[in-house]
Amino acid sequence: MKRLISIVALLAIATPAFAATKTPRPSHITRTSDGSYDVTYNYTDKAKSGWYAAARAELSLLNWTNKYSSDSPTVNEALKSDDFSFEPLFSANLAFGKRINYFWRAELEAGYISKFTDEDEGYKFALSVPYAMFNGYYDFNNGIYLGAGIGVAFPETELSDDEFTSGGGKKMEVSPMGALMAGYSYKLDDNLVLDLRYRLAGFYGTTQKRTWVDDAKIGGTEVGGCYLKNKMGLVLSNSISVGLRYEF
Repeated sequence: MKRLISIVALLAIATPAFAATKTPRPSHITRTSDGSYDVTYNYTDKAKSGWYAAARAELSLLNWTNKYSSDSPTVNEALKSDDFSFEPLFSANLAFGKRINYFWRAELEAGYISKFTDEDEGYKFALSVPYAMFNGYYDFNNGIYLGAGIGVAFPETELSDDEFTSGGGKKMEVSPMGALMAGYSYKLDDNLVLDLRYRLAGFYGTTQKRTWVDDAKIGGTEVGGCYLKNKMGLVLSNSISVGLRYEF
């Protein structure tokens, strides 16, 4: 009886101490041939490599100015610059990155801003922008993060008219691109993270020139052999995206 009381007392003392250490519960216990026990544990927390892949859907609001000019005095006098403000364009991007430590991570991002089209004075203008960037982020404990990126944009414009000479309708240029980002990450499970991001980015558009055919007329004015030139200048993009990040 005394032995039983001693065992109960020992268990009463040991149980709180055992709980305080937060030792994981054994998932499997087997007894060996010599009478001892083998205990194995099942840990739910998995060590991660730090690498991740992300996909985002994005709404980009673009701002820029088309500055038109011509060597035809009549056309040049009638031309006006077009100012585009917060033009909504859908875009998407993919990224592959790595967490450097608890706070910092870096990624490579490739994206595409969908085509914008506009028709004015009988000619058509179109713009689309593929790009690639290297981004760095700082993650705070509350899920908020800040970041900056640098890369290249490949703006492609198309200036078309039925009376332009054939060929050369599209023009692509390579432009440096910079960005500042702010966002919020929400952990959905051990590997999946919801990513909300705002980005302010800037790059330069194309300068494109097309020539009218010899017998072309605009409003009764002879413009044959004359050119129409468009210079875009700086393009600013305000974008809001939602995406998923899978951490390996």
